[in-house]
Amino acid sequence: MELNPAVQKMSLGQQQSARGVPCLRCKGTCAGFEPHPWRKICKSCKCSYEDHSLSSEMEDDRKIGRLLTDSKYSTLTARVKGGDGIRIYKRNRMIMTNPIATGKDPTFDTITYEWAPPGLTQKLAIHYMELIPKEMQPVTGTEGAFLRRRQLMRQLPIYDQDPSRCRSILENEVKLMEDFVKKYKSDALGVGEVALPGQGGLPKDEGKQQEKSEGAGSTPPTTNGSVGDSTKEVEYLHGFIE
Repeated sequence: MELNPAVQKMSLGQQQSARGVPCLRCKGTCAGFEPHPWRKICKSCKCSYEDHSLSSEMEDDRKIGRLLTDSKYSTLTARVKGGDGIRIYKRNRMIMTNPIATGKDPTFDTITYEWAPPGLTQKLAIHYMELIPKEMQPVTGTEGAFLRRRQLMRQLPIYDQDPSRCRSILENEVKLMEDFVKKYKSDALGVGEVALPGQGGLPKDEGKQQEKSEGAGSTPPTTNGSVGDSTKEVEYLHGFIE
């Protein structure tokens, strides 16, 4: 299949950062990423370039921050000090600490979720994670966390938002792309809401009050606290009281 040289150049340019990096999925059988002439795969192992070169957490947060900036969801971003106006996504990191009774001194089993929905009570955040298939839960160091980062790389390529990162774009097309980005941010961009059945669309405080009143007559849960301020890394103690 013959491709326009400009298209071929763009395809190769998007994959240069992964060149020579061994495949994370093939686990040693791939000597290193070798770009396919026009497909976003490795010529050696046929896996995608996302399987060879994961972005860093900061890169992920910059991509999401760029997407949400200048939209009604900009409150989910924070300005980077000295970053010339750059904003990044205020990621929630949820840490679950479970005590293990072993002898006199207790030990702890800690699970860290790389991401959790913002603005939820701890009880609802935990319930949300439990509903995700275990192999897809974004627990640090697991296949689930790897899957989430691969999805971000595939779904949020930088050249979909920033004309300066596009190759072979004409000067008169830059303004058209900028207008298109503004349009989809105002008309199409959305952030999903996590809520119990019947509580979707309620103001956050009202939803929390409903959840609290519904559980008033039942046994107190072993978790307490809330996700709270999304600008901070919050630790949740599960079933342990000092």
